[in-house]
Amino acid sequence: MLSSDPQNLLSKVRIVLSNPSHPGNIGAAARAMKTMGLSRLYLIHPKKFPDPEATARAAGADDVLRQATLCATLDDALSGVVFAVALSARHRNLGPERLQAREAAPLILEKAGDGTGDVALVFGNETAGLSNDEVQRCQRTVFIPANPDYSSLNLGAAVQLLCYELRLAAYGGRPPEVTKTVPFSSPPASGDDIERFYAHLERVMVRTGFLDPSQPKRLMPKIRRLYGRAGLERDEINILRGMLDAVEKRVS
Repeated sequence: MLSSDPQNLLSKVRIVLSNPSHPGNIGAAARAMKTMGLSRLYLIHPKKFPDPEATARAAGADDVLRQATLCATLDDALSGVVFAVALSARHRNLGPERLQAREAAPLILEKAGDGTGDVALVFGNETAGLSNDEVQRCQRTVFIPANPDYSSLNLGAAVQLLCYELRLAAYGGRPPEVTKTVPFSSPPASGDDIERFYAHLERVMVRTGFLDPSQPKRLMPKIRRLYGRAGLERDEINILRGMLDAVEKRVS
């Protein structure tokens, strides 16, 4: 069972980039992490870091870059880790059990919630990916179920997808929404309000010639069904009746 504190779970996740060759990808990974509430970036022997391009691609996630831990080996990056998963699209003859990203996320967070240590997601070099030895150091292999005819993913995009799955799982599928918009709300229209609206609408339709009262057919029942699906609010009834008033003035 996952912790009741999703952010605490995410704080125990390390994103490990092994031998990244492009500083822009490091920045993109930092940005991906921060948007999903993760902050612990570990870099194993990056070719160029720090680097202005990493800062530019981070797009405001400078704090993730500043706090990044530089490591000489994978063993250093996994020190204190109780559960590690290797991100790899390749099928290997020998290696840890393979899981899709979505099914792996709850397991990763469950291990993070044990309280015995951190968990880690290990990403390989942009060109060569992870070596067999690196994969063997992990307890699971995780893959993104991409198009089998073109499964190549940019490193930053792969980090984004995995961080998204972790955030989704941490919040039980419903992360809090980030918005400054105050949602508009109006009380539901009462039954009397709705009946007065239908009477008003029918009167206008007759006056405009749209409805022949001698041959009404099933027009009003169909209109009732239409508006019944909408779940009308009081303000909406007022708007509709205001429109009908304007039509009545025109036809008179």
